[in-house]
Amino acid sequence: MKETKTNPHIGFEGSDFRIESIKTRAENPAVAQQDESLELLYKVGRKVEAEPELSRLLNDIMQMTQDTLQASASSILLVDETSGELFFEAARGKAGNTLTETRFKIQAGIAPWVVEHNEGVIVNDVISDRRFNKGIDKKTGFSTKSIMCVPLVVGRKIIGALEVLNKIDGSEFGNKELELLTTLASYAALAIDNAKLNQAVVSGYMNTVKVLAAAIDAKDPYTYGHSQRVAEYALIGATTLSLSATELQVIEYGGILHDIGKIAVNENILRKPTRLDPEEWEIIHTHPSTGAAILDGVTFLNQTRELVLHHHERYDGTGYTSRLAGASIPIGARLLAVADAFDTMTTERSYRVAVISDRALDELRQCAGTQFCPEAVDAFIAGFRKRQHKPHLPSNSIRRILTHKS
Repeated sequence: MKETKTNPHIGFEGSDFRIESIKTRAENPAVAQQDESLELLYKVGRKVEAEPELSRLLNDIMQMTQDTLQASASSILLVDETSGELFFEAARGKAGNTLTETRFKIQAGIAPWVVEHNEGVIVNDVISDRRFNKGIDKKTGFSTKSIMCVPLVVGRKIIGALEVLNKIDGSEFGNKELELLTTLASYAALAIDNAKLNQAVVSGYMNTVKVLAAAIDAKDPYTYGHSQRVAEYALIGATTLSLSATELQVIEYGGILHDIGKIAVNENILRKPTRLDPEEWEIIHTHPSTGAAILDGVTFLNQTRELVLHHHERYDGTGYTSRLAGASIPIGARLLAVADAFDTMTTERSYRVAVISDRALDELRQCAGTQFCPEAVDAFIAGFRKRQHKPHLPSNSIRRILTHKS
């Protein structure tokens, strides 16, 4: 039998390479640190591309930065374009909530110096640095030992600063770490700038949409302000259910836009003082799909579009446009259905007088499980009772509800 000779290296080249790579990293900390830095930059770059919500993105960037630099805390400060002061937009660490919840502004400190001079700094002994603002530690109870801080720059404009505090092992920050933080700051600055631009576009679009919604409400004097009130009522139920900030925003937009499809409905039908005939009802029933079609293609309103399309579905599946039932109806649409009905009952219409809120709430209870989602009804009534709202809320109620979520 012929002896087969084997090459002892075949099949092991990759393993040898990996072993050699691990050995190199162990013997050369600089190489290991460079690999960690590249990995961090890759992760942050992916986050910037994938995470649409700025607050979560900034929090993720700070978390990854802290982990890599082995820092105890971090924060992102932005320039208030009106006052020129810096405020804490995001912060991680023991004092993070104190800083961001109070929007604590600082007039003096290392971060303001960095912004003013457009220069990153390492201060490994803050007590000996005259730029250090002791008032922040006094307010938060945090004990700052060292700071590394770099500016956030977009083009030629300085929009804020990114800082990390206190190495976990008590060692000092170094120049290589400053270079890494500077690169990370460029990612954060880009994300913030993009978010601001997007916010401006969204704000402009929504202002236009609100004008359009008001014009639709004005087609019938009895429904003036209806869309705004529906948004407010829906938010009462949504906050009672502890929905996320993103869901609250979608529901607010849904309330404002839920009847936008009525722009295609003849005013004579909308203002008719008597009951509608079957043909007129068929026309009215088209307004959710018409509204959804109007919003089609507006990316940031994709979820809102679903609420507009389904806000006349019934919990028992006999509604329109798609005859959805139960949990298959988006929760926002279920809340809008309750809010829409409540406002309709408690405001005067051409064909009947308004009823008092207690009677309207009783009607919602009676229809829970058939027309309305029981969970949505209970949430709205609980929230309505808790806040002791009158049928018509003040115009600033949406912001109050969002900021006092309970």
